[in-house]
Amino acid sequence: MANFPLSAALVAVLASALGAAPRMSLTLVPPSPVTDKIVLDVRAAVWNDEPVSAAFDTAVYLDREASGALLHRETVWVAANSAAGIAFRWPTRSHAGKHEIILAVKKGNQAHRVRSPLTILASPDRTTGKIDGAWFSIVHWSETEGHYMNRDLERLTDDDWRRQVRGLDRLSMNVIVIEEVFRNTAYPFKHNMERDGYPGRAFYDSKLYPGRMKIAARDPIGNILDEADRRGIHVFLGVGMYAFFDFSPGALDWHKRVATELWKMYGHHPSFYGWYVSAEICGNLLPCIAMGPEEARQARKQVARFFREFRAHCRALAPDRPVMLAPNSHFMPQAETAWPELLRNLDIVCPFGFHRQPKGDLTGEQAAAWLQRLCDETGAHLWLDLEVFDFEKGTRALVPRPVEGLVSDLTRFRNFEKVLCFEYTGLLNEPGTPRPPGGHGTSKLWQDYQIYLDKRSHAK
Repeated sequence: MANFPLSAALVAVLASALGAAPRMSLTLVPPSPVTDKIVLDVRAAVWNDEPVSAAFDTAVYLDREASGALLHRETVWVAANSAAGIAFRWPTRSHAGKHEIILAVKKGNQAHRVRSPLTILASPDRTTGKIDGAWFSIVHWSETEGHYMNRDLERLTDDDWRRQVRGLDRLSMNVIVIEEVFRNTAYPFKHNMERDGYPGRAFYDSKLYPGRMKIAARDPIGNILDEADRRGIHVFLGVGMYAFFDFSPGALDWHKRVATELWKMYGHHPSFYGWYVSAEICGNLLPCIAMGPEEARQARKQVARFFREFRAHCRALAPDRPVMLAPNSHFMPQAETAWPELLRNLDIVCPFGFHRQPKGDLTGEQAAAWLQRLCDETGAHLWLDLEVFDFEKGTRALVPRPVEGLVSDLTRFRNFEKVLCFEYTGLLNEPGTPRPPGGHGTSKLWQDYQIYLDKRSHAK
């Protein structure tokens, strides 16, 4: 009998008829563990790989598949060769303990399931009381700030990056934010990339642009994700750097193309949790430069448009994965009318700098409460970017911050759903790490923080 190749469309139809599991995923925002003082954002996505639209019956349960445990039910119509998602909010109050969120997806007579463990901690506050995750810079963006770490980071091998993930895991952190996947130190209004082309260099094997960073690791991003898969760690991929503070149409187009490539290359990893926009911005939603009133108004409109379109693009790729931005916390009320529009198109905002508010601004506690009110009104999630560094006097190089500063921030700022820190790489190293990026003082901070965790655990 002759062998005839089957088309991809026919293979998909046959697989469906035989009951093959659809591609689907379940995402909790914030990820476990959480406290019993938050409202959990439960999201799911289903991919339809068939050439015709299809209906999927979805149901989400707490702990067991029973009518009394049903949290949400919805029928989702998914267009051919595309994806669609569901989302709902569920208060964690009165549910302290260990649980499991179960997603059941049914198409025809076939049902398939995805499960996600969920630990809910009894707490007087939104925070878990500890650092939940950290940024990873493959190489720090600033040679000045990265003076004590960059040469060591460049020498890390793929196995060394796996070791970095394991060191973070041993500090009970389960979120990683990869700072950026490209290196380019351009600034807005000072480049002509839309005319001259993008000169940045990738930290991965990009097919979009030929430039590569000179590092020892072959695929640090893939190895971070793979090690995170093994350990249940959630990873944001930093879509950047196009240019600092740049949310222009050119930047938007670049971000969409890079996000698509990252999803095609790394979307199979269970640890791929979401998207981080690396460009950052100041708390007043301006690019950290002086601007006139009309320029400022146009710049803020550009930021809002960027996130409205970028998040829609990411949701078409992976409907359940969040988009995050980390601005500073300074002078946010100057953009009081612009912030709500941004937050309505942003899943997570993770500001930094509350412990060093400038003169004439709100206190750190006031700024956190101000932004929390807006997040509550718009449905955005508020996380904290806690700084584990100090600036060395005279050089501005980053050095490990004494653990007392970390504990002070954790004590002062208790209203954040999650606390991430900037950054693990070059500032925290598990003792025994060969050639620890940033030097041996980073191992002392790692140990000091571990002692804090141990004392906190024994005090309960």
